[in-house]
Amino acid sequence: MPTVAADPGPFTFDPATTALLVIDMQRDFLLPGGFGESLGNDVGLLRRTIEPLAALLTAWRAAGLTVIHTREGHLPDLSDCPPAKLRRGPMIGQAGRFGRILIRGEYGHDIVDELAPVAGEAVVDKPGKGAFHGTDLQALLGGADRLIVTGVTTEVCVHTTVREANDRGYECLVLSDCVGSYFPEFQRVGLQMIAAQGGIFGWVAESPALIKEIAR
Repeated sequence: MPTVAADPGPFTFDPATTALLVIDMQRDFLLPGGFGESLGNDVGLLRRTIEPLAALLTAWRAAGLTVIHTREGHLPDLSDCPPAKLRRGPMIGQAGRFGRILIRGEYGHDIVDELAPVAGEAVVDKPGKGAFHGTDLQALLGGADRLIVTGVTTEVCVHTTVREANDRGYECLVLSDCVGSYFPEFQRVGLQMIAAQGGIFGWVAESPALIKEIAR
């Protein structure tokens, strides 16, 4: 089986039972002028993930492997948005440059053009940070037992999803160049936390090492 050099040690996987998870690569978070930038963030720190992730998607699709995308957002009436989340994020549902912020069906809610899903790839709409909470992700994964985790942001939706996956028995490889944070320190520490103590949550590697194995 393919093996990728990773931290804290080699990550071995069976492509037939491994899925690529692309978390929340949405216009609201990544486009200049969008929700993320309106909060004072440098979206360039997230946009640097687009090129390596696009290369990974090309290789993954060419091998005929499973890809699942996620989008964080809510129903137009906000009935699936907990009051506590809305209190901490009062801009949710408000008008932004790309439509109502984090509302399903709005332009800003959808995935950036460079990483748009293709026919046959599932898109999971999630109301929370984790991709398993309130979704059918586990059913979509079927017999998969390993996840290649990418997307944004490292310390929030990526970390929450990896932790949820651990509690459900999945082994996770997080690709450091394909995940991003608005905060460089959170990016560094978030990745360290994944691989700490012998891989308490999983493994960390860079995408070229994985692409090389896929191409074999």
